[in-house]
Amino acid sequence: MKTTIDFPEHLLHRAKTIAVQRKITLKDLVIQGLEHAIRQPAADVEAERKARAAALIAALSAGKNTEPIGPLNRDEIYDRQQGKWD
Repeated sequence: MKTTIDFPEHLLHRAKTIAVQRKITLKDLVIQGLEHAIRQPAADVEAERKARAAALIAALSAGKNTEPIGPLNRDEIYDRQQGKWD
C-alpha cells in the first residue's frame, strides 16, 4: 500500500543518511522502525514512563524547597528572585 508522510527536513535527511550507511532503502528503514515500535510491548513503554517520572521526582526531592510554599505576594516573589530568602 502506498501512503504519503511529511517528515521534518532534518529527520528525513538523517534517515536517508542512515539508510545509505546500512545499505538499505529508506522504505526498508521506515519499515524496520515501525516493526520495532510495534514489537515493543506497551508494558515496556509504561515502565519507561514510570522510571522517568521516578527519576524526576527523585531529582526534585533532592532540592531544598520540597514543601509547598503557598501563595506569595509581589514583594515575596521579588525577594525570592533576588535571593533574599532563607
